[in-house]
Amino acid sequence: MYSKLLAEQHSNKDTNISNELRKLLCSLGTPKKIEKDEYLYHEGSDAQEIFLIQSGLVHITLLTSDGKELSMRICKSGDIFGELTLFTNNPKYLLSARALQKGVVLLIDKEKLEQELMTNSALTFEFMRWVSDHMRKFQSKIRDLLLNGKKGALYSTLIRLSNSYGKANEDGLLIDIAMTNQELANFCAATRESVNRMLAELRTLNVISIQQDGKILIKNVQFLRDEIGCDNCPIEVCNIN
Repeated sequence: MYSKLLAEQHSNKDTNISNELRKLLCSLGTPKKIEKDEYLYHEGSDAQEIFLIQSGLVHITLLTSDGKELSMRICKSGDIFGELTLFTNNPKYLLSARALQKGVVLLIDKEKLEQELMTNSALTFEFMRWVSDHMRKFQSKIRDLLLNGKKGALYSTLIRLSNSYGKANEDGLLIDIAMTNQELANFCAATRESVNRMLAELRTLNVISIQQDGKILIKNVQFLRDEIGCDNCPIEVCNIN
């Protein structure tokens, strides 16, 4: 079962944008080195660029009305972020972006990209469809939180993490990215203490185990899906990127 899940993940990994669109983005991009914990932009700041990751990880967050940081995405190599500002007047970034690892991103001038897209209707349509898919991801994450509460949000986050970073082994799916319980809590609008309790419960039920390096092994992903009434959304929607 786990081998099949990972095969599906890899078959969908590069289907988000075409090679033609990726080449266009790369041709317009200027490389920039980023350091761990460096902010690329803050929510509400002027938006002049979008970003394509060449290496490293970038954390996308939203500040809630009560001042809490809600995690929305973890972007990896090949992912685009800052894209929601395209084709808008006086654009502002809707979210914040912080590097989780040092790496390299391509800075793509928003106006230059808009000009190039306007000369190619096929690429414009593809890009806007890609943006629409990301809006579906955001909506599904908020839905999971509102309909299933903190526990459902955690279970959904674990499923999404396994779809994005899962590696199959004989015991299940290893989420190949170490996250603290506070970082998981930020995805669920929950406290670290409540996430501690929920993870302990899952360990008792033998649904997960936690390795010494902090990585989580999901032994029974079907349990998580059953608990939240999973709709088996396509992998391009049910992921953390």
